[in-house]
Amino acid sequence: MARFEFRLPDIGEGVAEGEIVAWHVREGEPVAEDQVMVEVMTDKATVTIGAPKAGKIEELRAQVGTTVKVGDVLVVIQTGNGSRAHGGHPSKMPAASAAGEILESLPGTNYFAEKRANASAAINGNATAQHFTEKPLATPATRKLARDLGLDLRTVPPTGDGGRVTQDDLRAASGAPAVAAYGGGLGASVHAMPSRPVARPVQQARKPVTANSGKDTRAPFVGLRRKIAERMTQSKNTAAHFTFVEECDASRLMSLRDRLKPEAQARGIELTYMPFIVKAVCSALRLHPMLNSSLDTETNELVMHGSCHIGIAAATDQGLVVPVLHQADQLPLFDLAAEINRLGVQARDGKLSVAELSGSTFTITSLGKQAGLFAVPILNLPNVGILGVHRIKERPVVRDGQIAIGQIMLLSLSLDHRIVDGHVGAAFAYEVIRYLEEPALMFMEL
Repeated sequence: MARFEFRLPDIGEGVAEGEIVAWHVREGEPVAEDQVMVEVMTDKATVTIGAPKAGKIEELRAQVGTTVKVGDVLVVIQTGNGSRAHGGHPSKMPAASAAGEILESLPGTNYFAEKRANASAAINGNATAQHFTEKPLATPATRKLARDLGLDLRTVPPTGDGGRVTQDDLRAASGAPAVAAYGGGLGASVHAMPSRPVARPVQQARKPVTANSGKDTRAPFVGLRRKIAERMTQSKNTAAHFTFVEECDASRLMSLRDRLKPEAQARGIELTYMPFIVKAVCSALRLHPMLNSSLDTETNELVMHGSCHIGIAAATDQGLVVPVLHQADQLPLFDLAAEINRLGVQARDGKLSVAELSGSTFTITSLGKQAGLFAVPILNLPNVGILGVHRIKERPVVRDGQIAIGQIMLLSLSLDHRIVDGHVGAAFAYEVIRYLEEPALMFMEL
């Protein structure tokens, strides 16, 4: 028997370390090649890593909640191939993948290339083989089901979005009955989060205790919640926050959305208020580019971004995530709506990639119907601005000297006072309000 020390691979995107949030194997258990082995939380996303070789788990070197650096040994695997033990050079490591997807851009994708090429040749030479995908896309739960059913994911025809193998695909391939799917709706703020498969932690999980039981309970402060705590603390201790609050009459915005909804529905698009808000923000950022900047503290340079990449803060039971609308300033309204919906679905299904969670230049946050009167958002570093969007409520307003009922929405704009002066932030806020109160102006610029 040989001992194989598997090290945390280079996940890319400048990630140097990650936190172990779940193990899917235990010491003493057998493990199959490519079997989902561990989940690692980085600054960018949660990634799942499969076993590089078949064998037996000899030792888990990192416990749940431990932060490990790229190159640190994660697990020792006993293999039966008689090969000399080695430290898992990065070029020989399997690719880590965001939410279980095998991503071509991540390093280490050639680890199994020779074996898969041989398998591909063997399968393609079989007259009965109808389908083969060298790197099938599937969630960790789907991969586990494939192992349970004894199926090779590479030979299962996919029907999911983007060529993804679904659990129903596996059941169809095995002759098992399909299971009805279920899902939940997404609000205007895209409140969704990449879900994680049920973990098999090293330590026995504790049973939940209700608030009325009279007993205290403890749970590890790990994973996303701890990462959020670190980022929020960094933001509050680094940026000089100030917040500007103003109201916006959304009556015309509501009317325009109602008129466009039938056309959007005909195109299969759910039209919320968020695409309009994103367009108003992008239009205002063109006039106030200082708010579309970031401070590079390592080089002591202010980076003025040439495009608007808008992060949409999404709250879930697990915590906060910020999918990014890349090149949002270049997208027409319906395309924005479709992309927001797509990111929401990807978030709900746990399929957001690292790229979809990276690169924001400005952030919008909203709690939809639970947004209350107003709140003070915390900056999403390195962004210098974040716009809080709050619930639209009927309130009395003065129009042409007469009191009328208006649909009023409060906006709270938090800015980094190190970069943005108060009068600049206020001017930006009023520009956003101008576009939302007269939404036709946004389309005059096309």
